Amino acid sequence: MLENSLEKFCQGLRFLLGFLMAALAIPVGMQVIARYTGIIPVYLWTEELSTFIFVWIVMIGSVIAVWDGTHFDVRVTPDASRPLTILLQNTVVLALIAVFGALFAFYGIEYAQFGYIQNSVMMRANLLVTYISVPLAGAFWAIFAGFRIYQAILEYQTANEASA
Repeated sequence: MLENSLEKFCQGLRFLLGFLMAALAIPVGMQVIARYTGIIPVYLWTEELSTFIFVWIVMIGSVIAVWDGTHFDVRVTPDASRPLTILLQNTVVLALIAVFGALFAFYGIEYAQFGYIQNSVMMRANLLVTYISVPLAGAFWAIFAGFRIYQAILEYQTANEASA
């Protein structure tokens, strides 16, 4: 039940990510056309908008990567073959992701508050719109990593029961 809810949430994030990728093409396209053809005037707000969209793309993409298990990790030991060692390897990586996610969420709140008192130069948009992505992404990293740890423990228990 929880897994289905989280998967549906991630599907929504994937849709939002696709929408943002398509939306990013507009200000970037305007920048390219303005700089290289002179057909339209150079709009400075397009650079800010594309940066804001890009930040959200990165943060949403990282949340989806944690859910899908496609996040970046470095194995310093060979891949395990025994169920307990597999559980330990996966749990260590996921626990570190959860810890860093919790740190991002906790300290990201102060970061977002700092963004709240600032406005962008060209668009005059409140920077909370961008800065809030850090604590939100961190919270979802921690939640998703915690759920994946739970799943890894269940898989280990199932493998132990099957072999017993």
